[in-house]
Amino acid sequence: MSGGTPIPVVVSEVTPLNDLVTRFRFRRRDGLPFPAFSGGAHTVVEMDDHGTRRRNPYSLMGDPADTAAYSISVRRDDAGRGGSLYLHRHVRPGSELVLSHPVNLFPLDLRARKHLFIAGGIGITPFLAMIHQCLRLGLRFELHYTARTRALGAYMDDLERQHGRNVRLYLDDQDQRLDLSGLLARQPLGTALYVCGPKPMIAWVLATARDMGWPEAALHSEEFLAPPTGAPFRASLARSGIGVTVGPHQSLLEAIEAAGLDPPYLCRGGACGQCETDVLACEGRILHNDHWLTDAQKASGTKIMPCVSRIEGPSITLDR
Repeated sequence: MSGGTPIPVVVSEVTPLNDLVTRFRFRRRDGLPFPAFSGGAHTVVEMDDHGTRRRNPYSLMGDPADTAAYSISVRRDDAGRGGSLYLHRHVRPGSELVLSHPVNLFPLDLRARKHLFIAGGIGITPFLAMIHQCLRLGLRFELHYTARTRALGAYMDDLERQHGRNVRLYLDDQDQRLDLSGLLARQPLGTALYVCGPKPMIAWVLATARDMGWPEAALHSEEFLAPPTGAPFRASLARSGIGVTVGPHQSLLEAIEAAGLDPPYLCRGGACGQCETDVLACEGRILHNDHWLTDAQKASGTKIMPCVSRIEGPSITLDR
């Protein structure tokens, strides 16, 4: 596993929060403290799903000062590739898993005068740790959290009870809508904006902020993309002299790992750039699904992010 020495853990608590979201709490098997992390960090959870090795990133949502345990919340995706389903269906207290060391691609900008958080659905999870950090450091923050219904709004009751003055909730079934332009217009100079949630919401928030003149340095977002499914194809790894078949529910990165290689990664969600790979030849069309490569790089056909991108066609040759 890339990203430091793997951390073997045991599941200490499994807590369903609503029909879709379950919280998992982990302890280290060796009894040592976990590595420290900061608000916005994630860990990669490694699972043996009946012979299929899965590695999924999840935001750490507990108090960063609590090194006795790590916690994540997982939304069940019935149409996904299986990682969330495995956790929901098979992981119980006492189950053993492996975590990566924490990595933060979505940190607080500690230079900001105020921190404005906008969350949609399960996108609330990184902000839970960020709020802990803001409180400990005495930083100003404001959270705006949208969900389809209150029943599906994980942690809404806790957030409202603990941070009522700093939290605003919006429920689709109550026809409550966030006045984004008004919200952004009344923020003081030096505010940092953070958004996490569904892809259309992230795009809307960032586009609105840019249209209103917010500087790029003040805009922060996080979205872990899931690798799409598709027809199988062959990948030749030129430097390693290995050929692999990428299955319909397998990412290119997973296929490379299954062949015994250990390519670098941090997020496994198309955001960090660590697994960027040169394409030497492609018989087919690359289906780019990442946030990292520029439009020009994607159009050139010379780069691919194997964590989330694949091809439509018979084969690809990589510089691996």
